Amino acid sequence: MGNKIGLKEAVSIGIGGMVGGGIFAVLGLAVSLAKGGTPIAFLIAGIIALVTSYSYVKLSLAYPDRGGTVKFINVGFGKSIFSGGINNLLWISYIIMLALYASAFGSYAPNLWEITTNNAIDTHIYSSAIVIFATAINYYSIKIVGKIEDYAVVIKLIILIGFVIIGLYGLKDSSNLEQLAFSNWEAPIQLLTGGMVIFVAYEGFELIANSVSDLENPEKNVPKAYFYAVLFVIFLYIVIAIVTVGSLPFSKIAEAEDYVLAEAAKPMLGQVGFTIITVAALISTFSAINATLYGGSRVSYEIAEDDELPHELTSTFWNQPIGLLITAILTIVLVNLLELESISTAGSVGFLLIFATVNFVGYKKATKVKAKKAIPFIGFLLCVIASLALIIQQYSSNPLGISISLGIVIICFIIEFVYKRYFKKSS
Repeated sequence: MGNKIGLKEAVSIGIGGMVGGGIFAVLGLAVSLAKGGTPIAFLIAGIIALVTSYSYVKLSLAYPDRGGTVKFINVGFGKSIFSGGINNLLWISYIIMLALYASAFGSYAPNLWEITTNNAIDTHIYSSAIVIFATAINYYSIKIVGKIEDYAVVIKLIILIGFVIIGLYGLKDSSNLEQLAFSNWEAPIQLLTGGMVIFVAYEGFELIANSVSDLENPEKNVPKAYFYAVLFVIFLYIVIAIVTVGSLPFSKIAEAEDYVLAEAAKPMLGQVGFTIITVAALISTFSAINATLYGGSRVSYEIAEDDELPHELTSTFWNQPIGLLITAILTIVLVNLLELESISTAGSVGFLLIFATVNFVGYKKATKVKAKKAIPFIGFLLCVIASLALIIQQYSSNPLGISISLGIVIICFIIEFVYKRYFKKSS
């Protein structure tokens, strides 16, 4: 029992995975798309995450495995070109998340100093440097990665909950409260799209699946871990959105889009609040980069071990999976090539397709995993509809982001097809 984790730790894994760098990175983007309806956009994205977590609960109980999502997809579709392509997409989606967190770190970091020579250059320097630093820590000691994550989860939650409490109190005197009125909401399709572009802020609940085999009393604790984590984060994000939109005029939010949470603390706490939230953002995004580098390298290892990518990816470099180095290099390339909206869109498309697949597995295996067939099927439909809405709407405003997103999906399947057809050794 000494090596087992309890409900509290499992919920922390889920909350820590979701409240990583996502909310700091995409809040301004969400407001630019949904305006006064931003809390509704977060609610829509949260509902999809909550319905999908039902499939994860049932599959985690039936197939407890440290491979998590990779295991579920292979159980549903065998070790086929399709399952391999989706698992490749999972690895690439981790890399996209890393780029998102690094981009957020790069946007917040220059704000600690008054003078910046060139903000765009500074952002890229900070984004690249933090990925290199986190990679070095992963190579130095996995134990340190775990300790950083433990402290970071507590620090960022204390600061965010403090921001929410003080922010709600301060709203009574705010002249911007009317921005939340229904008349300032964007059209329903825009609210849906806003929710889907920032869906990446919810994806981390799936990390609970990787820890289920170590969880005490799984029958009782697995459902609680998923549902408590997702419901808490939905509530937290909605209230953060309400405080932000109610505290700052839309023009100010647009001006500070990449670091809007820090700007939203200014009306309540002045420059001190701005600095506190900036520090929280840096801690959160750094810890998220640290943990996701670790997780991403393990995903590539699992896929290669299942013979869906070259077996060379199970080899090590400086006592860590070679996937760690590849993940870090690809992250630095992405964060320096793409804008925040394109990174967020690509990440959301990737995870919506992955979650659609997991929901379909839940539906397909409903009898075996003791699930109510309707719920995974609804989850599958919601993910598919949300993916299509995101692709169609964003194509008109962000064609590059959508082209990159679809290109990544296609490449993941081409790589799998070529590997299985021409390079996989016959057993």
